[in-house]
Amino acid sequence: MKTIGFIDYYLDEWHANKYPQWIADASGGALKVTCAYGMIDAPAGRTNAEWAQDMGIELLDSIEAVIAQSDYLIVLSPDNPEHHEALAELPLRSGKPTYIDKTFAPDRATALWLFALAAEHNTPIFSSSALRFAQEYKAAAGQPIDMLFSQGPGRYGNYAVHQIEPIVMLMGADPSRIMSIGTEQTPSLLISYPDGRQAVMAHLTGGPFRLAWQVQGGDASAQTAESDFFASFIEHLLQFFQTGNAPVDPAETIAIMTCIEYGTQAMQRPHQWIELPATH
Repeated sequence: MKTIGFIDYYLDEWHANKYPQWIADASGGALKVTCAYGMIDAPAGRTNAEWAQDMGIELLDSIEAVIAQSDYLIVLSPDNPEHHEALAELPLRSGKPTYIDKTFAPDRATALWLFALAAEHNTPIFSSSALRFAQEYKAAAGQPIDMLFSQGPGRYGNYAVHQIEPIVMLMGADPSRIMSIGTEQTPSLLISYPDGRQAVMAHLTGGPFRLAWQVQGGDASAQTAESDFFASFIEHLLQFFQTGNAPVDPAETIAIMTCIEYGTQAMQRPHQWIELPATH
């Protein structure tokens, strides 16, 4: 059996509650979350000690201890990416395959730093929204998309990644500019590519994750993400741990974080283009 260690801001959160059983089931018990560290106790919920007792996972008092006792590492804090730099620094120096949960970084500069640190220490690393692995979105893969429309629920701060990830995956890691075209209730962005292709994303309260796209010189199509994309994500996560090969190009992750950061800026200047820096 190979062991996985959790490193989190606080442990009583949805991903930390779900991943251990999903990982054990998907691997047939070959991989198991055995230990965890939380920086603070959950502001509303179980303490880290209570979480560990309920989950049957050993609570350790430092990131160093989790690294020492684990074959593979997962840095969580899915709703607080501002802590990823502090939580991930030692894992990325360890050389052990490390997954960093969405949203990878609070800004482009931190994303670049995390990848550079991992490269310096030969640490396999990746991050992704689970929506990247939605079975339905594969219908658009490799298509000459002229215009892509994305919708999804949730707040921009922690759910924008679930829409921008598929956009970048399908249209490329080189978006050139971004514009806010939404309202306060319905944040919406227009993302443009150097060759004129464009994508629109919008947060619709309570709506499903859904893509619609127009193919150049062809017909339009649409798909709603109804499959168990988390199960597919877990399969890719386990493959990453076992092979050390990341399923996501770092250039795409950097482009996604860039769009999220500059999208926030665009919302302060609605209906004005904001130029995006190059991925590299």
